[in-house]
Amino acid sequence: MNSHFFAYISRMRFIQRWALMRNTAPENVQEHSHQVAVLAHALALIRNEKFGGHVDPGLVASAALYHDASEILTGDMPTPIKYDNPAIRTAYKDVEAVAEGKLLRMLPPELQSAYAPVLTAVDPEVEQLVKAADKLSAHIKCLEELKAGNAEFREAAAQTRRALEAFDLPEVAYFMDTFLPSFSLTLDELK
Repeated sequence: MNSHFFAYISRMRFIQRWALMRNTAPENVQEHSHQVAVLAHALALIRNEKFGGHVDPGLVASAALYHDASEILTGDMPTPIKYDNPAIRTAYKDVEAVAEGKLLRMLPPELQSAYAPVLTAVDPEVEQLVKAADKLSAHIKCLEELKAGNAEFREAAAQTRRALEAFDLPEVAYFMDTFLPSFSLTLDELK
């Protein structure tokens, strides 16, 4: 049996994010997914080491790597459209679930159960950390665009900051206090 799964996954680099906004640095889903995986892994470690959690950081990072994989089949729907109307949001979630199932079925049967936890949201704790990391990645993108002088991201930065605070997760607050300020610095200032 030939499987097209990894050929599809490699196409994540062709799906552009932030389509409705002018970007100083374009971002694709593959780049975004890598950053979300790094951030989700960090949030899991912070939860475990600082706040007594027991989540598997490897599973969290893996789920983050694939969290937007369905967009290979659906494309990226901009946040203002996806979340503006509850009916659209629900319908799009259904479309994403169909796409995730299609990707999962592209794998040989012996691998499907191993990939199911990272392609489809199974564990609520893992899903929560990946969503927080996804929002954190979006906020970092906004900070980087603002640092480059792109005022187009001013309101998005404020919205993503409020969303991060609304998570009310100690590991997110810790990351924001400890690591987030550095993203507003220049390379010379990072010394």
